[in-house]
Amino acid sequence: MDQALPSSGPRIADERLILLTPAAGVKVQALALRENQGSYLRVAITGGGCNGLAYKMRFIEAPKPADILVNTAGVTVVVDAKSALYLRGTHLDYSDKMIGGGFKFSNPNAKASCSCGESFSL
Repeated sequence: MDQALPSSGPRIADERLILLTPAAGVKVQALALRENQGSYLRVAITGGGCNGLAYKMRFIEAPKPADILVNTAGVTVVVDAKSALYLRGTHLDYSDKMIGGGFKFSNPNAKASCSCGESFSL
C-alpha cells in the first residue's frame, strides 16, 4: 500500500515575519512590472554594510523549496530560513520624498543601524 509523501515546497508565513506598508506594496508592484525579472520579491540578509548586516532585495521568477512566503500589501515576499531569523517583525515602508525617500526597513531586532537604513547590527 503506497502512501503519498508530503509535498515539499515553500512554507507560508504571515505578516509577523515581514510586513509591507501599502506604499511599499504599490512601489514593489510597479517595480516588478518595470523590471520584468519575476513577480516574487526576495528579501534577504547578507553580511556587509557599515553595521555588519545588510538588507538585499531583488525580484525572482520562483521561490526555492526551502523558502518562506509572505503575502503582504499585494506582494508575495520570499525569505530564506536564515534571513527569517533576522527579519521577524520587520516592516518595510516606501516614501517618494526627494530627500530621505526610498525603501526603509524598520527592524525590531536591530540594535543599531546606519543612517542610510540599509545595514544594521544585532
